[in-house]
Amino acid sequence: MSSEDIEKKGLGAEESNRMYESKGAAGQPENREADNTEDAGITEDTGITAETDNTAGADNPSEEDKEAETGEIARKAQEIKDRAMQIQKMKAVRNVITFMAVVISAVLQAFVIQAFIRPAERLSGGFTGIALLVEMLTSTWGISFPTSLGMLCINIPVAIICSRGISVRFTAFSLFQVFLTSGFLQFLHFEPLFDDPVLNVIFGGFLMGISIVIALKGNASSGGTDFIALYVSNKTGRSIWGQVFIGNCVLYCIFGLLFGWMNAAYSILFQFISTKTISTFHHRYDRVTLQITTEKADEMMEAYIRVCKHGISCVEAVGGYSRKKMYVLHTVISSYEVDDIIRLMREVDPHVIINVFKTEQFYGRFYHAPME
Repeated sequence: MSSEDIEKKGLGAEESNRMYESKGAAGQPENREADNTEDAGITEDTGITAETDNTAGADNPSEEDKEAETGEIARKAQEIKDRAMQIQKMKAVRNVITFMAVVISAVLQAFVIQAFIRPAERLSGGFTGIALLVEMLTSTWGISFPTSLGMLCINIPVAIICSRGISVRFTAFSLFQVFLTSGFLQFLHFEPLFDDPVLNVIFGGFLMGISIVIALKGNASSGGTDFIALYVSNKTGRSIWGQVFIGNCVLYCIFGLLFGWMNAAYSILFQFISTKTISTFHHRYDRVTLQITTEKADEMMEAYIRVCKHGISCVEAVGGYSRKKMYVLHTVISSYEVDDIIRLMREVDPHVIINVFKTEQFYGRFYHAPME
C-alpha cells in the first residue's frame, strides 16, 4: 500500500469521527428537550395533584374549624342554660314576693276586722262583709257560724269559676290569702284601738284598703269580690271598683234593715274610704300616653316592639331651637308599664325626652298582659 492510500484512509477515518461527533452533538439537545418535556409533564401533574389536594382541603373543614364550631355550639347552649336559670330565679323571687305580700295582707286584714270592725259592730264590704253578716245573723239565732268558715265557703266556688279568666297562680295565691286570714282570725287576737266610731271608720277603712292593695301589688288578691272585679277588668280593660262599691252599698242596705241605719251609714263610709284607697294606690288598668322625642327613632321603635306588645307611631319633627331633624313617637300603655318602658328608652337614647300624661278615654284595640 502506498503512502497516498494510507493517508486517504486516515483522512476518511478522521472524517467519519467528525461526522459521528456532529450527530452526537446534534442529538443531545433533542434528548434534553425530551427530558425537559417529561420534567414539565411531571411538574404539571404534580401541580394538578397539589391543586386537587387544596380543593379537597377546602371542602373538608380542618380540625381547628370543627373545634371552633363545637365551641360556638357549646357557648350558645350555655347561654340558653344560663338564661333558663335566670328565669327560674326570677320566678322564684317573684313567688317569694307574692308569698310575703299575701302573708302581710292577711295579717293586716285580720287586724282590721278584730280591732276596728267587730268592736264597733260595723260591716266591711265584699265576701268578708257577707261572712260577717252571716255570723251576726246566726249569733242572734243562737247558732255559731264563724266568719272564717263563711269566708272559705263563699270564696272557694267563686275562685274556681273566675280562674278561667285569671291565671291559676293568681287564683291559688288569692285563695291562700283567704285561708291565712281565716286562720289568723281564729288564732290571733287584737285589742280595739279606739272607742270613737269615726276613728274606727277612718283608720279601719284605710287599713282595709291598704291590705287589699298589698295583695294586688304582689300579684294576688284578698279574694271575694276582688275575683269578680279583676275577672271583669281583664275582659273589659276597665277598672270596676266603683261598681264594686255600689254592690257593697246594697249589702249595707240589708245590714241597715236588720241592725240599724246608723251602723249601716258608718259601714258605707268605711267602704268608701277603703275603695278610694284601692283606686289611689292600684292603677293596673289606668292608661297613659307617652310622647317621646328622639333622634334615634328606628332604634327606639325596634327596642320598644321587641319588649312591648303595644303599637307605636312616629312623625318627623324639627327642633325649634337647634333646627335639627328629630322624631316624635306616640304610644299608649298601661300605667304599671311606664317605669320599664322609660328605663328601656333611656338605655337606647340617653338624651331622649319623654312626656307622660294620663289618657282619659281610649277607643280601639289595646293589649292587656295576663295576670301571672
